Amino acid sequence: MGAQLGPVRNSNFLAIKSFNRRDPESLVKPLKSNSSEKETKNRENELEKQRPTATRHLLLIRHGQYNLDGKEDSERYLTKLGKKQADYCGKRLKEADIEYTKLISSTMTRAVETAAIIHKHLPQLTWEKEPNLCEGAPIPPEPPVGHWKPEQFQFFQDGPRIETAFRKLFHRAEVEQKKDSYEIVVCHANVIRYFVCRALQFPPEAWLRISLDHASITWVTIRPSGRVSIRRLGDSGFIPAKEVTAS
Repeated sequence: MGAQLGPVRNSNFLAIKSFNRRDPESLVKPLKSNSSEKETKNRENELEKQRPTATRHLLLIRHGQYNLDGKEDSERYLTKLGKKQADYCGKRLKEADIEYTKLISSTMTRAVETAAIIHKHLPQLTWEKEPNLCEGAPIPPEPPVGHWKPEQFQFFQDGPRIETAFRKLFHRAEVEQKKDSYEIVVCHANVIRYFVCRALQFPPEAWLRISLDHASITWVTIRPSGRVSIRRLGDSGFIPAKEVTAS
């Protein structure tokens, strides 16, 4: 019988109200029990100054199909099909006619090559490379699977790095941000699946239960309140059916 998920521990939660500890309530000094009406009003004014108004959108893109026979990262380059998948993704992003903010990618060969193809469709975007987005083993999955068993040290090595990437990317907008932002993030299946679980307050150990196609789009929205929602999860409908792959 398969494992059942029990209650989620509070320590696993990204509380919506205090998403990434940027809730205005945590940024303004609390009132004393005997505070005057003037002090209460002043605090409300300070809270209003700390409340963001813009929405952040993260479009998480998995890289295209790559050479599985490669031993080193430099040998794990995109296949001919993988390049086509990345091109389909770039066209889809451009056709959406969205004012994207920037392009970010992992530093691994397959992600850089995918981002480069996407960038050809959106050349106006600045492109940042983030090593913390590289593929890895984020956390031991539940239930365990027989075909994928990294050494325990890999979780200790990769987990904190991937969590660092999550905390850097997933937060509500700064107060100074007035327009909604749309960031394209090209990375890897394990990383995206872990991000989705963390952002939705699901047990992060469940990440391996999600499957993502190559060059698929996962769209995460973070509202000013800190509420997080998924608009797309592994969307690959823009790729012809015969050219869709996941492994």
